[in-house]
Amino acid sequence: MRTEVSTYHMTAGDDGSPIQLLSPDGARHRHERYDRYLADVEGDDGAQLLVSLYEDMVVARRVDAEGTALQRQGQLGLWPPFVGQEAAQVGSARAVAADDFIFPSYREIGVAYVRGVALPDLVRQWRGNAHSGWDPYEFNMAPSQVVIGAHTLHAVGYAMGVQFDGAETAVVTYFGDGATSQGDVNESMVFAASYQAPVVFFCQNNQWAISEPVGLQAHVPIALRAPGFGIPSVRVDGNDVLACLAATREALERARSGNGPSYIEAVTYRMGPHTTADDPTRYRDANELEDWKERDPIARLERYLESRGLLDDEVRARVAAKADKVGAELREATIHMPDPAPEDVFAHVYAGPHAVLERQRDHYERYQSGLAGAHAEGGH
Repeated sequence: MRTEVSTYHMTAGDDGSPIQLLSPDGARHRHERYDRYLADVEGDDGAQLLVSLYEDMVVARRVDAEGTALQRQGQLGLWPPFVGQEAAQVGSARAVAADDFIFPSYREIGVAYVRGVALPDLVRQWRGNAHSGWDPYEFNMAPSQVVIGAHTLHAVGYAMGVQFDGAETAVVTYFGDGATSQGDVNESMVFAASYQAPVVFFCQNNQWAISEPVGLQAHVPIALRAPGFGIPSVRVDGNDVLACLAATREALERARSGNGPSYIEAVTYRMGPHTTADDPTRYRDANELEDWKERDPIARLERYLESRGLLDDEVRARVAAKADKVGAELREATIHMPDPAPEDVFAHVYAGPHAVLERQRDHYERYQSGLAGAHAEGGH
């Protein structure tokens, strides 16, 4: 039976503002719709989960800082900072089940960390040592996608396959506000809506698509675009880890129950550069950055934990020690990462044997052998 388009809507505050369950001062706001998705963070039983969310966010920020430093020191070719987006990444990733599949862009390093990806694999691609960092089937998470928006098509295709197989799993795909202007993202929403695919579109609206402010390409909230495709959407405060956790849990529940796709716009802020090749001071007002620092996602959760008596000196020290340990291990793994063999460039390009690639490999190996022979004859 066809559902009328009018039943699809965007959920937000009464004035269109993002749904907020934790305010910047750490106050907890009750919400009739979303509180049921946060039952496990309430009361004494929720203490462990809340502290673990805080730990993941603090450690993720340390991973980001270490990655940026390593690039500046010549150990990585490039790094895409995500400082300021820890709540959006950690909150949503903690909602995803182990057998769900994630299709990230290039900035979801915090998601990969939560997913359990090994520290060396977080930087392998950025060091230029491999085509991708990890085995996607080990973590049910596709490799980082640098081509803006292309992976949303992969996500919907995978979700349609899940649907045809009759599996009760869901798919999540991440992208930024800039990607919403790409044809691939819009085409993927057409297919997702047409086939009611079990996919969650998670847009991290971090206010800047490289040097272009979001207001230039979106004169209304980005979440308003999805209902036009027949996909219900919600606009949440992306610096509120509880709002991101609850909204993603709701969307995944919808997907797994056969009710089709959902769209989440997490309104956050990119505190650092677009990548380490970018200088945001050339196009961004410093006052804007200072304003958003007042909404820092980690400081917000800290204040809430303090109000519940869950963040004492012992917890702070333990989390700080974990962040230091992870940072040191990431640095050690990066600096001592062995270089790949030249012929490794042909590995893992296709899922199976490929005649054209094998021919190229053969030509390259013969070329290398010829160089070695010439050096030997010349006494070098």
